[in-house]
Amino acid sequence: MVKASLMAMVLMSVCISSLISFALAVEKFKVVGKVYCDTCRVEFETKLSEPIPGATVKLECRKVRDEAVTYSREAVTNATGGYSIPVEGDHEAEICKVSVEKSPRADCNEKMEAWEKSQVELTTQDGLADPITTANNLGFKKKEALPGCPQVLKDMGFPLTP
Repeated sequence: MVKASLMAMVLMSVCISSLISFALAVEKFKVVGKVYCDTCRVEFETKLSEPIPGATVKLECRKVRDEAVTYSREAVTNATGGYSIPVEGDHEAEICKVSVEKSPRADCNEKMEAWEKSQVELTTQDGLADPITTANNLGFKKKEALPGCPQVLKDMGFPLTP
């Protein structure tokens, strides 16, 4: 009888601690994306664009009212220019953006105004259940466009000016 009641207490303790852990669990998200080199200096990706390994990106979440930073985390891109940033907590009442910080390439380190930041939603209150959020691809511009760019742009249907 003593063994049975001891076993019941142990089991109840495990259940209660599991329930408390579940209730206090920190929601986790992951922001993924890619950083590329705009080799044609057109501020969008082409077939000549190249991934940038070793680029630094930064995720920041800020309060809407006073723009105070509530969460910040950096990551470095892998060999294919991809990154993955783990995120703790739900950021429903905040604006979160991923931005390019630094390129390791001296020939491709000029930030693109249109693609230096990407806003991401990091909340379970938006109706989406996926914990992985994909940011828009971000990039840097090459110092000088590659010689093959005019043909690539022509193939894409862009008129070339003389």
